[in-house]
Amino acid sequence: MQLPDLNLLVALDILLDEGSVVGAARRMHLSPPAMSRTLTRIREAVGDPILVRAGRGLVPTPRALELREQVRGVVEQATGFFRSAEVDLASLERQFHVRTNDIFMVCYGGRLFERVHQQAPGVVLRFVPEIDGDDDALRAGRIDLIVGASTRQTAELKTQGLFESRFVGLAREGHPIFDAPITPAHFAAFDQISVSRRGLARGPIDQALAELGLERRVVMISPSFFPAVLALRNSDLILPMPDLVASTCQSLGLPLRAFDIPLPLDTVVVRQSWHPRFDNDFAHRWLRGLIKQCCLEGLPLD
Repeated sequence: MQLPDLNLLVALDILLDEGSVVGAARRMHLSPPAMSRTLTRIREAVGDPILVRAGRGLVPTPRALELREQVRGVVEQATGFFRSAEVDLASLERQFHVRTNDIFMVCYGGRLFERVHQQAPGVVLRFVPEIDGDDDALRAGRIDLIVGASTRQTAELKTQGLFESRFVGLAREGHPIFDAPITPAHFAAFDQISVSRRGLARGPIDQALAELGLERRVVMISPSFFPAVLALRNSDLILPMPDLVASTCQSLGLPLRAFDIPLPLDTVVVRQSWHPRFDNDFAHRWLRGLIKQCCLEGLPLD
């Protein structure tokens, strides 16, 4: 019996991931014509065009979409079979796709980059922002690890708590909010910034104020903390934010001052989550341990 060319599975996985013959050729260290010939062989073996032209690009056929997850699983299993239980970190060459939030990146991102570079200089960390509607990213292999506060905990995924943070207010030095005791009414009297990647103006703070018959006015909505913090320096705006991020901003010497928000707000719990197939992967386990250690050490002192 003639065995199929299993190398075609690797090529198919990369083609579906890239959606481009040129991109797939680059990753497989082949010329574009050689990659095109490989795609022709895949089409003949599968009995389907796999990728068809749409405008200037290529899009997968329905059959290709059906095969995507199955092909990815087979390739990962084969890779794991030939990979030794432990690897030499100094010579490891691998790219990790990590979905994370501002809290982790601001507080611990620099420390993590330094540790990774020291121990495994060939490793690349590709951080991507949190997005909605992509709950299947870990299972499908688009993401290797998620670090965030909004990760849905399911029976399928593995999770580990990293750290907790509570919300405080941040305002410029000399802000009039500091001229009187900060009560809920005094807090709600000043224009505020909402940080939301989904563009939301209301959240737990508004719910807590509403229970007291109060309402705040959100005049600016930012997708991240960075532009929001800069907007505080020359305005009377108030920015609610995690206390760890506020402490990091103050350590940079910015003329900003944090204060307690006089409302019963839940603590933010940041976790890392991954698919069980990576549980025993040495490099993946190393990265998870490194992230946990960075968080256990607390905020940098300088």
